[in-house]
Amino acid sequence: MHLIRMLLLLAGLATLAACGDSKFKTYKGPEVTQVYVNKTARKMYLLHHSKVLESYDISLGFAPQGHKQFEGDGRTPEGVYYIDRRNPNSTYHLSVGISYPNPYDREAARAVGKSPGGDIFIHGQAGKAKGMPPDWTAGCIAVKDKEIEDIYAMLRDGTPIIIAP
Repeated sequence: MHLIRMLLLLAGLATLAACGDSKFKTYKGPEVTQVYVNKTARKMYLLHHSKVLESYDISLGFAPQGHKQFEGDGRTPEGVYYIDRRNPNSTYHLSVGISYPNPYDREAARAVGKSPGGDIFIHGQAGKAKGMPPDWTAGCIAVKDKEIEDIYAMLRDGTPIIIAP
């Protein structure tokens, strides 16, 4: 009987220890009212009105100069978008969706006979950045895995994101 209790106690402690490593965190600080990305500086800022709550070094699309024009161009979009979804099962650890393409992006791509693409996210690395150049994504914004855990907890759908050149 003593052995069974000991085994149950150890199993419970192991379960609690595993919970501490969860990629799903909680956030109880000030609301993030805006995300600002400076592509040139390779920085992303989470803001509460005009106060910077957090800043992150970022990686961009493999062709970082200029606004994304069509699918496969390797560029990260520029402009005003919104956080519109989240993917807890991302192959890049966790990811938060950006509302690209907007109607203007769709029309600009259509005018040259191409698809604007989509599936633009802020995401982690999940080991995929090893051996890659500094800007390695297909147009997304990448941060470290531990950072996307915080970002995932802090951002809400509908939060505006401004991506500047």
